[in-house]
Amino acid sequence: MHTHKKLLTTLLVSAASLLVAPNLSAAPVVLELDYEIPVQQNQVAFVPFAGDSVLSPIILNDLNNTELNVTSKDLPQQPRSSSELTGTLPVWQQLGIPYLVVGSTRSDRGKVITDYEVIEVKSGRVIGGKQSLSADTDQSSMRYAGHVIADKVYELITGTPGDFSGRIAYVEETGRGRDKISRLKVMDADGENAKTITEVNGSIFSPAWSPDGNRIAYTVQREQSYPIIYVQNVNGGGANVITPYKGSNLSPSFSPDGSKILFSSSFEGSANIYEISANGGNLRKIIDWPSSEVQPSYAPDGKSFIFVSDRAGFNKPSIYRYEFGSGRTSQVSRGGYATSPQFSSDGSQIAFLSGRSAAIMNTNGAVTANIGNTGIDEAPSFSPNGKRVVYASTQGGKGVLTIKSLEGGKAFGKSAQGIIRSPVWSSNPN
Repeated sequence: MHTHKKLLTTLLVSAASLLVAPNLSAAPVVLELDYEIPVQQNQVAFVPFAGDSVLSPIILNDLNNTELNVTSKDLPQQPRSSSELTGTLPVWQQLGIPYLVVGSTRSDRGKVITDYEVIEVKSGRVIGGKQSLSADTDQSSMRYAGHVIADKVYELITGTPGDFSGRIAYVEETGRGRDKISRLKVMDADGENAKTITEVNGSIFSPAWSPDGNRIAYTVQREQSYPIIYVQNVNGGGANVITPYKGSNLSPSFSPDGSKILFSSSFEGSANIYEISANGGNLRKIIDWPSSEVQPSYAPDGKSFIFVSDRAGFNKPSIYRYEFGSGRTSQVSRGGYATSPQFSSDGSQIAFLSGRSAAIMNTNGAVTANIGNTGIDEAPSFSPNGKRVVYASTQGGKGVLTIKSLEGGKAFGKSAQGIIRSPVWSSNPN
């Protein structure tokens, strides 16, 4: 078992290097520095919950896909609560792992109750007190409960809400031409539990989540038909047409309160930006330049939106910002080919496509991260807490959906039979 080890360093500092009077003797100065070197790389020890075989693997997998280093191996004990650490805390402190997660599950009136604690090992303090969660016993509810617990554990340790209980929508395409089938799918944030929401003979473009995570707006284009925007409840029910206009109706974006949708349409000539009720109706034109304006995306505070325009010249698209209060527009991206913008949930970052490379910039237009060529001309989508992104690519002729940490560099992928397009991460449901 590795522990911290002491290092005693003696530094001989020549008096000649010190500011001393010239007539004083130049005796060496001895400094003794006594400090600890941590040799343990793991940040979290996770003890599988007592009485559980379903939740613990989900929680462990979620946490391991973040910048945290988590281990459940070679632990000295298997406590189920902080009270069982009485008298044995020094054993855990010698491990050099800062945090310990323990818990247990029990049945109560047809529900599964999970009690768990996040313990700061150095002090023995339970961060945030004991946590409890009740869930139904079906597989879907248990999976969701595991993600919710992982969210809370991550938040207690880092101070930032986790992003595991949000879901990812994406489009899967098979076939070509008249035989193309497009499926709008939704999966959990760990790449599992994928379900088909709708299937069409044709193309599906740019799905967008409502803020509450219950609805998705998307565009469908069938053969010899205009692209039309639909809104659909992800938990069942039919899809409602909200843009019955004879033009290319594309790139829906929900307002932060879920009541309105921005989109672009060419039904009056060149592509303009419009706002409409999320139920359809109350159409309002917002951007009406002679050039083409597309791909609008609301800012999280609802006071502005970003969009793409080629007003600077043909094949020179740039990202602009429109402010609702003043009606003022300003250019955000700095030169080059910039498209497909999307805000992070806190409004401080914008994911976009720089040429054919996925990238991230701040709101002043300075590029802060380059994710590289994804193989498909699409930008990444931020996770709810802004620390991860999801993007589509192609590898070996197959579509791959990749989730990548922006902090720890970790990434994992999920492949499909066809091409994957337009993955977008929902906010965590309330």
